[in-house]
Amino acid sequence: MPNVAVYDMTGAKTGEMELSEAVFGIEPNEVVLHEAVKNYLANQRQGTQSTLTRSEVRGGGIKPWRQKGTGRARQGSIRAPQWTHGGIALGPKPRSYNYSLNKKTKRLAMRSALSAKVQAGEIVVVDNLDMSEIKTKSFVAFLKSIDCNTKSLVVTPEVRFNVVKSAANIPGVRTTPVSTLNVYDILNAEKFIIDKAAVAKLEEVYA
Repeated sequence: MPNVAVYDMTGAKTGEMELSEAVFGIEPNEVVLHEAVKNYLANQRQGTQSTLTRSEVRGGGIKPWRQKGTGRARQGSIRAPQWTHGGIALGPKPRSYNYSLNKKTKRLAMRSALSAKVQAGEIVVVDNLDMSEIKTKSFVAFLKSIDCNTKSLVVTPEVRFNVVKSAANIPGVRTTPVSTLNVYDILNAEKFIIDKAAVAKLEEVYA
Protein backbone atom coordinates (compact mmCIF):
# COMPACT_ATOMS: atom_id res chain seq x y z
CA MET A 1 0.00 0.00 0.00
CA PRO A 2 1.32 3.49 -0.83
CA ASN A 3 2.27 5.74 2.08
CA VAL A 4 2.22 9.54 1.98
CA ALA A 5 3.21 12.21 4.47
CA VAL A 6 0.52 14.21 6.24
CA TYR A 7 1.02 17.95 6.84
CA ASP A 8 -0.80 20.59 8.84
CA MET A 9 -1.69 24.13 7.71
CA THR A 10 1.72 25.42 8.77
CA GLY A 11 3.48 22.98 6.46
CA ALA A 12 4.84 20.85 9.29
CA LYS A 13 4.81 17.09 8.84
CA THR A 14 2.49 15.50 11.41
CA GLY A 15 2.76 11.87 10.38
CA GLU A 16 2.12 9.41 7.57
CA MET A 17 -1.00 7.93 6.05
CA GLU A 18 -1.47 4.58 4.36
CA LEU A 19 -3.56 4.90 1.21
CA SER A 20 -5.87 2.25 -0.20
CA GLU A 21 -4.16 0.07 -2.80
CA ALA A 22 -7.43 -0.28 -4.75
CA VAL A 23 -7.85 3.48 -5.13
CA PHE A 24 -4.37 5.00 -5.04
CA GLY A 25 -2.14 2.09 -5.99
CA ILE A 26 -3.33 0.67 -9.32
CA GLU A 27 -1.55 0.86 -12.67
CA PRO A 28 -3.06 3.93 -14.44
CA ASN A 29 -5.03 3.03 -17.57
CA GLU A 30 -4.08 5.71 -20.12
CA VAL A 31 -6.79 4.72 -22.62
CA VAL A 32 -9.53 5.13 -20.02
CA LEU A 33 -8.02 8.42 -18.80
CA HIS A 34 -8.08 9.73 -22.36
CA GLU A 35 -11.74 8.74 -22.74
CA ALA A 36 -12.66 10.42 -19.44
CA VAL A 37 -10.92 13.69 -20.34
CA LYS A 38 -12.45 13.70 -23.82
CA ASN A 39 -15.89 13.09 -22.30
CA TYR A 40 -15.46 15.90 -19.76
CA LEU A 41 -14.37 18.44 -22.38
CA ALA A 42 -17.17 17.43 -24.76
CA ASN A 43 -19.75 17.87 -22.00
CA GLN A 44 -18.43 21.39 -21.31
CA ARG A 45 -19.25 22.53 -24.85
CA GLN A 46 -22.30 24.78 -25.04
CA GLY A 47 -23.18 23.87 -28.62
CA THR A 48 -24.88 27.26 -29.22
CA GLN A 49 -23.23 28.07 -32.56
CA SER A 50 -25.79 28.74 -35.28
CA THR A 51 -25.89 29.91 -38.90
CA LEU A 52 -28.80 30.99 -41.11
CA THR A 53 -29.97 28.77 -43.96
CA ARG A 54 -31.34 30.19 -47.21
CA SER A 55 -34.86 29.98 -45.80
CA GLU A 56 -33.90 32.13 -42.78
CA VAL A 57 -31.97 34.94 -44.51
CA ARG A 58 -33.87 38.16 -45.10
CA GLY A 59 -34.88 38.95 -48.71
CA GLY A 60 -34.66 36.94 -51.92
CA GLY A 61 -38.35 36.56 -52.58
CA ILE A 62 -38.15 37.51 -56.25
CA LYS A 63 -36.29 35.71 -59.02
CA PRO A 64 -33.20 37.86 -59.87
CA TRP A 65 -33.69 37.54 -63.65
CA ARG A 66 -35.67 35.46 -66.08
CA GLN A 67 -34.74 31.83 -66.57
CA LYS A 68 -33.63 32.00 -70.20
CA GLY A 69 -32.23 34.45 -72.71
CA THR A 70 -29.89 36.57 -70.57
CA GLY A 71 -26.71 34.57 -71.15
CA ARG A 72 -26.19 34.29 -67.43
CA ALA A 73 -26.55 31.25 -65.22
CA ARG A 74 -30.05 30.55 -64.02
CA GLN A 75 -30.79 31.84 -60.52
CA GLY A 76 -33.83 31.40 -58.31
CA SER A 77 -32.96 33.61 -55.33
CA ILE A 78 -30.31 36.10 -54.26
CA ARG A 79 -30.27 34.33 -50.89
CA ALA A 80 -28.94 31.03 -52.25
CA PRO A 81 -25.58 29.93 -50.72
CA GLN A 82 -23.49 31.04 -53.71
CA TRP A 83 -24.62 34.67 -53.34
CA THR A 84 -22.99 37.23 -51.06
CA HIS A 85 -25.19 37.59 -47.97
CA GLY A 86 -26.88 34.35 -48.92
CA GLY A 87 -27.69 31.51 -46.57
CA ILE A 88 -25.09 29.04 -45.33
CA ALA A 89 -25.19 25.53 -46.75
CA LEU A 90 -24.78 22.76 -44.14
CA GLY A 91 -23.68 25.20 -41.42
CA PRO A 92 -23.76 24.47 -37.68
CA LYS A 93 -26.99 24.58 -35.72
CA PRO A 94 -27.49 24.42 -31.93
CA ARG A 95 -26.85 20.89 -30.67
CA SER A 96 -25.74 19.02 -27.58
CA TYR A 97 -22.29 17.42 -27.49
CA ASN A 98 -23.07 15.54 -24.26
CA TYR A 99 -22.54 11.83 -23.97
CA SER A 100 -21.96 9.54 -21.02
CA LEU A 101 -19.46 6.88 -20.06
CA ASN A 102 -20.49 3.72 -18.27
CA LYS A 103 -20.01 3.52 -14.51
CA LYS A 104 -17.12 1.02 -14.57
CA THR A 105 -15.15 3.23 -16.98
CA LYS A 106 -15.69 6.33 -14.85
CA ARG A 107 -14.63 4.56 -11.66
CA LEU A 108 -11.51 3.13 -13.32
CA ALA A 109 -10.62 6.56 -14.72
CA MET A 110 -10.89 8.17 -11.26
CA ARG A 111 -8.76 5.47 -9.63
CA SER A 112 -6.21 5.74 -12.47
CA ALA A 113 -5.97 9.53 -12.09
CA LEU A 114 -5.51 9.32 -8.31
CA SER A 115 -2.91 6.55 -8.65
CA ALA A 116 -1.02 8.56 -11.28
CA LYS A 117 -0.73 11.48 -8.86
CA VAL A 118 0.63 9.21 -6.12
CA GLN A 119 3.16 7.60 -8.48
CA ALA A 120 4.32 11.02 -9.66
CA GLY A 121 4.72 12.26 -6.08
CA GLU A 122 2.30 15.12 -6.75
CA ILE A 123 -0.16 14.44 -3.91
CA VAL A 124 -0.13 16.35 -0.61
CA VAL A 125 -2.38 15.21 2.24
CA VAL A 126 -3.32 17.86 4.80
CA ASP A 127 -4.81 17.23 8.22
CA ASN A 128 -7.86 19.52 8.59
CA LEU A 129 -7.48 21.72 5.50
CA ASP A 130 -9.43 24.75 6.73
CA MET A 131 -8.98 28.42 7.64
CA SER A 132 -10.34 30.46 10.52
CA GLU A 133 -10.73 33.56 8.33
CA ILE A 134 -10.74 34.63 4.70
CA LYS A 135 -7.16 35.68 4.01
CA THR A 136 -5.38 35.13 0.71
CA LYS A 137 -2.00 35.98 2.21
CA SER A 138 -2.35 33.17 4.75
CA PHE A 139 -3.30 30.65 2.07
CA VAL A 140 -0.34 31.69 -0.10
CA ALA A 141 1.91 31.14 2.92
CA PHE A 142 0.40 27.66 3.36
CA LEU A 143 1.09 26.79 -0.27
CA LYS A 144 4.69 27.96 0.06
CA SER A 145 5.13 25.93 3.24
CA ILE A 146 4.30 22.71 1.36
CA ASP A 147 6.54 23.74 -1.55
CA CYS A 148 3.68 24.36 -3.96
CA ASN A 149 4.46 27.02 -6.56
CA THR A 150 2.58 25.45 -9.48
CA LYS A 151 -0.91 24.86 -10.76
CA SER A 152 -2.78 23.22 -7.87
CA LEU A 153 -6.08 21.54 -7.09
CA VAL A 154 -7.27 21.86 -3.47
CA VAL A 155 -9.82 19.23 -2.41
CA THR A 156 -11.89 19.52 0.77
CA PRO A 157 -14.43 17.06 2.28
CA GLU A 158 -17.21 19.59 1.84
CA VAL A 159 -17.49 23.21 0.72
CA ARG A 160 -15.34 25.29 3.05
CA PHE A 161 -16.17 28.90 2.40
CA ASN A 162 -13.02 30.39 3.92
CA VAL A 163 -10.74 28.14 1.84
CA VAL A 164 -12.66 28.85 -1.38
CA LYS A 165 -12.56 32.61 -0.87
CA SER A 166 -8.93 32.68 0.28
CA ALA A 167 -7.76 30.77 -2.80
CA ALA A 168 -10.04 32.48 -5.32
CA ASN A 169 -7.53 35.17 -6.41
CA ILE A 170 -4.43 32.96 -6.50
CA PRO A 171 -3.43 32.25 -10.12
CA GLY A 172 -3.45 28.56 -11.00
CA VAL A 173 -5.20 27.41 -7.81
CA ARG A 174 -8.60 25.73 -7.93
CA THR A 175 -10.72 24.46 -5.05
CA THR A 176 -13.38 21.77 -5.12
CA PRO A 177 -15.30 19.63 -2.63
CA VAL A 178 -14.62 15.90 -3.01
CA SER A 179 -18.19 15.32 -4.23
CA THR A 180 -17.55 17.26 -7.48
CA LEU A 181 -14.02 15.99 -8.09
CA ASN A 182 -13.37 14.99 -11.71
CA VAL A 183 -10.58 13.29 -13.66
CA TYR A 184 -9.79 16.32 -15.86
CA ASP A 185 -9.10 18.62 -12.89
CA ILE A 186 -6.90 15.99 -11.22
CA LEU A 187 -4.74 15.45 -14.31
CA ASN A 188 -4.65 19.16 -15.15
CA ALA A 189 -3.18 20.06 -11.74
CA GLU A 190 0.53 19.80 -11.11
CA LYS A 191 -0.07 19.50 -7.35
CA PHE A 192 -2.99 17.60 -5.82
CA ILE A 193 -3.67 18.93 -2.31
CA ILE A 194 -6.33 17.00 -0.43
CA ASP A 195 -7.79 16.99 3.06
CA LYS A 196 -7.28 13.79 5.06
CA ALA A 197 -11.05 13.44 5.54
CA ALA A 198 -11.57 13.76 1.77
CA VAL A 199 -9.14 10.87 1.22
CA ALA A 200 -11.32 8.72 3.48
CA LYS A 201 -14.41 9.65 1.44
CA LEU A 202 -12.68 8.74 -1.82
CA GLU A 203 -11.62 5.38 -0.42
CA GLU A 204 -15.15 4.75 0.83
CA VAL A 205 -16.64 5.37 -2.61
CA TYR A 206 -14.01 3.90 -4.96
CA ALA A 207 -12.42 1.05 -2.97
